[in-house]
Amino acid sequence: MHILMISDVFFPRVNGVSTSIATFRASLSETGQHDSTLIAPRYGASDPVEPDLLRVAARRVPMDPEDRLMSGQALRHTLSRIDASRVDVVHIQTPFIAHSAGVRWARAHRMPVMETWHTHFEEYFHHYVPLLPRGLLRAAARHVSRRRCNALDRIIVPSPAMEEVLRSQGIERPITVLPTGIDRREFSRGEGAAFRRRHGLAPGRPLLTYVGRVAHEKNIDFLLEMLTELRSVLPDVLLVIAGEGPALPHLRRRARDLGIADAVLFVGYLSRDGELQDCYAAGDVFVFASRTETQGLVLLEALALGVPVVALPTLGTREIVLPRRGTCPAPDDPAGFAAVVAGLMRDPERRARMREDGPVFAAEWDTGVSARRLIAVYEDLRSSWSNSPAAAISAPA
Repeated sequence: MHILMISDVFFPRVNGVSTSIATFRASLSETGQHDSTLIAPRYGASDPVEPDLLRVAARRVPMDPEDRLMSGQALRHTLSRIDASRVDVVHIQTPFIAHSAGVRWARAHRMPVMETWHTHFEEYFHHYVPLLPRGLLRAAARHVSRRRCNALDRIIVPSPAMEEVLRSQGIERPITVLPTGIDRREFSRGEGAAFRRRHGLAPGRPLLTYVGRVAHEKNIDFLLEMLTELRSVLPDVLLVIAGEGPALPHLRRRARDLGIADAVLFVGYLSRDGELQDCYAAGDVFVFASRTETQGLVLLEALALGVPVVALPTLGTREIVLPRRGTCPAPDDPAGFAAVVAGLMRDPERRARMREDGPVFAAEWDTGVSARRLIAVYEDLRSSWSNSPAAAISAPA
């Protein structure tokens, strides 16, 4: 089976969508019977070169140096070169230009089209268009989601919470809950001591870690406010923030304004071939406060490496922040969150139990399991389409 994937984002742009695409493509390839072609934006000279990866000319997005906007004409030209006879399913990964072009191409060639809905846009846009009323932006996001999702034959979401969100918005098409797995081989070990040495950190210094995009919707301001509370009981605690993004200048200023600049270490993006794993492993606790996460892959990566997790159990993360899974839920206020972290830092025996529980739980999210479920979705969709082509709708994209 050959899958045509189309996305408005991919590496070197680091985020959960890029990671999900790469993870599933690698897992499909490893089966030896299923493969994929991916169409994604061209970023520049640092673009990774991979088999069956087609780059499309793209321009920079104003006020967003990380992202690219694909040229519609270039995307249509790239799609025109695809041999439709080889494609079994079109799998769109993002709801922008990739969605519109992908749906049109699939309909023109009378083949099934599905999309993974990675992002909770309703709680997202106001961070980037602050001048417009939040209610108006939410209504617009719902309208776009409803229109685009109902133009598809199947939708994949990474968590039951995200399915609830789409159903509440009026999406009527079939939805499959399918979390992105993690490759446990990639997160089997990390050298925390090596990370501490590289950054001149004392071996016994209390260390919290955050890994992820440094974006406003990740609620990292909350972690800084939490840190001010935590320092009253752990004065030498350090928060390491690994990642980059549009909120980075704001967070640096915020740390200075709160008087905790010396307690926050920004280390930027870290390579996934050891540096990132070392960062996770260096932490005594992994902290996460996003309220818009549709799954929370970074929580699973931390757990796979045996790092206890404290997080807000909201939306997608509530499927991970469960009892006896190496995780600990925290209240949605900085002082309460800090109290949970402080209690855990003072209880090495509990942290030791959580370090044992985390990898066991993370094993349930192995990429092999997720890939088999994705293949089953592809096969079911292709079979349904072949047996009843009239069932496929051609709603506006």
